[in-house]
Amino acid sequence: MANVEKSIDVDVPIRQVYDQWTQFESFPEFMNGVERITQLDDRHTHWVTKIGGVEREFDAEITEQHPDERVAWKSTDGDTPHAGVVTFHKISDTTTRVMVQIDWAPQGVVEKVGAAVGVDDRQVTADVKRFKEFIESRGTETGDWRGDVPREG
Repeated sequence: MANVEKSIDVDVPIRQVYDQWTQFESFPEFMNGVERITQLDDRHTHWVTKIGGVEREFDAEITEQHPDERVAWKSTDGDTPHAGVVTFHKISDTTTRVMVQIDWAPQGVVEKVGAAVGVDDRQVTADVKRFKEFIESRGTETGDWRGDVPREG
């Protein structure tokens, strides 16, 4: 399994940062390689990505989600099994720390080499920086979802 952990401080209140993160269909605006995300229901999304010229589709399930705290997910199909969690930490009334942790099983030589030389690490770093720019420049979130998804089990 490969793993990436990144954090970034965003100069926006926690509610606004969390609310924007729940707008999965806006991810292509700041995540390189994400072509489209469709929210199927409160727990399920369908992703289309194109990375290194390779297009992939997969479904993901939100396994836990609590307003202003965390969003966790896992893939339910596709070529590259993965799971992750994003947590939100109030630093001040106007600053939020966003922490991203992703675990995945690289498939094939190209993905395994990419993980070994840090390509994925650099990609997540760039994506969180673009998220910071995206949310700070907007002045408001594009929507919100304040529902709670308890962890099953």
